[in-house]
Amino acid sequence: MNIPLWIAQGLLVAMYLIVGSMKFFQPAKVRENPRMTWAHGQPDNYIRFVGTTEVLGALGLFLPLVTGILPFLTVLAGIGLTLVQLLAIFTEHLPKKEYDVIPLNIVLLALSIFVVIGRWPLFLS
Repeated sequence: MNIPLWIAQGLLVAMYLIVGSMKFFQPAKVRENPRMTWAHGQPDNYIRFVGTTEVLGALGLFLPLVTGILPFLTVLAGIGLTLVQLLAIFTEHLPKKEYDVIPLNIVLLALSIFVVIGRWPLFLS
């Protein structure tokens, strides 16, 4: 079970680091991206906040387990990224009828939930 968890964590880390960094460092480019309609009309600080939460969540999925320092934080990062996806689906995409982007959100949500459930024993120890 450890290998599938690491694969899921690796996929999440890669995705969130790439997209979160873009949101943090280039909010104007994100706003102009036709695939990121949620950002149209949003201020730079809001887009940077979303990017910051994604980058910190990605680091939280990886660093605590690799360093052995506070490994329960991996579970909390997974819960946080789960909330990010739930909020994206229910407060942005569904109200705006952006059904074409929801499948990616669901995949990221499922991977995050898988990591939370799989790493839950770390939280209890």
